[in-house]
Amino acid sequence: MRLPYLLLDIDGVLIPFPDTDGSTPAAHARHDVVPTGRSADNPVTVWLDPAHGPMLMDVIRTSLVTPVWCTSWRQDATTLIGPLLDLPPLPHVDLPHPQITTSHPNGYLWKRDHVDAWLGDAPAVWIDDDFTGLDHAWAAERTARGAATLLIQPDPRAGLQTEHLIEARAWAERLLAVRTDAIAAPSETEAA
Repeated sequence: MRLPYLLLDIDGVLIPFPDTDGSTPAAHARHDVVPTGRSADNPVTVWLDPAHGPMLMDVIRTSLVTPVWCTSWRQDATTLIGPLLDLPPLPHVDLPHPQITTSHPNGYLWKRDHVDAWLGDAPAVWIDDDFTGLDHAWAAERTARGAATLLIQPDPRAGLQTEHLIEARAWAERLLAVRTDAIAAPSETEAA
C-alpha cells in the first residue's frame, strides 16, 4: 500500500510574506542563506518559525505520509531550509525554472502540471499558499479518479499553522483506514 505524499511548499508556507508594514510573524527568526547560483556576498534573508520543524516531524514520524519538498527552492530546500528547522534530508519534486511573470500563467498554479506528472496516480496532500479554484477542481478530479488529493492553503502572511498539519494527519489517517477496511473486507465471491 503506497503512502500518500506530503508535498511541502516553502514561500508563503514556511517563509511568510511580510505584512503591508513589512513585519513578519513574531515567532519567526531571521536567517541569511545563499541559494544555488548566488554568491556568498549576496545572501537571501528568510524568516522561519523554529516550531515548524517539530510540528512537521510529528507528522513525519507517524509514517502516514512520505514528505517531499515541492517548491521553487528545489534542492536548496533540503540543504538550506530543512537544516534550519532540524528536518532530515527530504527528496524534492524537480520543478523547472519557468520563465513566467505570474504564479498562474494558465489560471492555475504553475507547479501543478509538473506535480501531476510526478505523482502519477499516487495520493497526496499538498500544502501551498498559491492555489486557485482550478487547482481545487483538479484535486477533486484526481480524488474522483481514485488518487486521493487534499490541498491545504495557508494564508501566505501567516504561513503554516498547527491546524494545517492536524488536517493533513487526519486526512492521511482516514485514507489509511479506508484502505485497510477495503483490504480486510471480503469480496462478494469470498463471502458466498
